[in-house]
Amino acid sequence: MTKANYYSPAAGLPPQSQILTDRAMFTEAYAVIPKGTMTDIVTSYLPHWNEARAWVLARPLSGFAETFSQYIMEVSAGGGSTKPEPDCSAQGVIFVVEGTFTLTINQDSHAMRPGSYAYLPAGCDWSLTNDSDTNTTFHWIRKRYQSVEGIDTPTAFVTHEDDAEMIAMPDTDGKWATTRFVDPNDLRHDMHVNIVTFQPGGVIPFAETHVMEHGLYVLEGKAVYRLNQDWVEVEAGDFMWLRAFCPQACYAGGPGPFRYLLYKDVNRHMPLSR
Repeated sequence: MTKANYYSPAAGLPPQSQILTDRAMFTEAYAVIPKGTMTDIVTSYLPHWNEARAWVLARPLSGFAETFSQYIMEVSAGGGSTKPEPDCSAQGVIFVVEGTFTLTINQDSHAMRPGSYAYLPAGCDWSLTNDSDTNTTFHWIRKRYQSVEGIDTPTAFVTHEDDAEMIAMPDTDGKWATTRFVDPNDLRHDMHVNIVTFQPGGVIPFAETHVMEHGLYVLEGKAVYRLNQDWVEVEAGDFMWLRAFCPQACYAGGPGPFRYLLYKDVNRHMPLSR
């Protein structure tokens, strides 16, 4: 069983005495949104959500994310939504980092806790209620589903990180492993949201350069990450956006594991026009 140690925003505001120097970066190839920027003043409120607010980490935008949006949702006791998703073409993934709540999908209720993962296909009927007496925090990743003639659409499912196998990357002695919640060969899915884990000293030993766009939220630990031509220090609570083909690598700094929630778009032809 995995010991849950997922970072969750602390909110609040820094004191007036704090200096402005920080690690926030926004470039044509990548962006780094460090945890220190996730204060009360940058939260958003969403229609049909009660007692809830969001830190928007990524949204489709010229020169930024193209295929997905990602929120950190904080829902207070008694809060939630019976109409959470306004776009019937949007699929979603929920990953819980703090607290508990009830997720209802097509009238089936699921008790969610830290480490719980839900896939919500486009057009499904779902709702969420924080029926505990404390706040709950979770990631909500959304992508417009690209249907393909002759391929069925995915079905909803709920699981937990403890129930998903951590698969070591080849020739790494287990220092680099991926927890996959969807079979990579399942062409029904056009996005994957996985957890990547590096043991202290583990590395990506080459500059990955590929067509997938990435969103990476650091759940635990710290590392030095290679983004395009820059080495950037990141730690639990930081978010990185990587444009398609942005060279990437990393070196896990320890003393504990370095772990992040990873979004990528997969399994579809490249559109030749917008």
